[in-house]
Amino acid sequence: MKAAILGCGYVGQAVAHLWQSQGISVTATTTSPERVADLQRVAKAVQVVGGADAEGIAALLQGQNTLLICVGAGRQANYEATYLNTAKTVVGALDQAPHLKQIIFTSTYSVYGNYGGAWAREDDPAKPATDNGRILVETENTLLAAATPERNVCIFRLGGIYGPGRELAKIYRRAAGQTRPGSGHEASNWVHLDDIVGAIALAQAQALSGLYNLVQDEIPTVRELIDRVCTANHLDPVTWDLSQPSARPYNVRVSNQKLKAAGYEFQHPRFEDI
Repeated sequence: MKAAILGCGYVGQAVAHLWQSQGISVTATTTSPERVADLQRVAKAVQVVGGADAEGIAALLQGQNTLLICVGAGRQANYEATYLNTAKTVVGALDQAPHLKQIIFTSTYSVYGNYGGAWAREDDPAKPATDNGRILVETENTLLAAATPERNVCIFRLGGIYGPGRELAKIYRRAAGQTRPGSGHEASNWVHLDDIVGAIALAQAQALSGLYNLVQDEIPTVRELIDRVCTANHLDPVTWDLSQPSARPYNVRVSNQKLKAAGYEFQHPRFEDI
């Protein structure tokens, strides 16, 4: 079994480590040559390739059985270049990858947009509230359209990611003592790194196809979560300015029941050490 990981950052490295331990031959990619040595610790092979490199992507897919796309965009990154154009490049190379039986893509729950705090399932419409969200929906659709009876495409809509090196205290430390706009009533969907890796492993092993939400069971409000983090870590509390509109354009509680029905059991269904 061979697998390629396009975009081997925080999530991709963890998946590579697991797959290698399971005997899957992993080829990891990066756009930064200086990261090659680090990735060689978790992958059998490493390629420096960008999402717009049609020849490089075609070469990457040769002989692969599974492709995990978990590219990431920084705050100032161009989402169309990072996500949509990468997906288009991959789809354009599929005719040259006859052994590829599965594509897995990590998207985000924020594509649901503003449901007013109501629950959303995979069969509910995406209503992205930002241009970046609309690009991600188009990316999802581009990949889903490439599914065939012989090739599965699985899209995971992830919650906010936390885990080793991305502890909640670290994430929210800058907010401590600050005043934030709104009331903080929006739902806060999160998922632990362990469960992202576990769900991706399940998708690969069971050839899952279609959309799956990937968030833990516990969904507090933003305000509840920040209060807990600040209290537990002896940080100055956050205050809220109800006279100002919230800066958060989406508010939805995301159901994970479809993934559970597929056989996944969450390792971190609730927040533990906050």
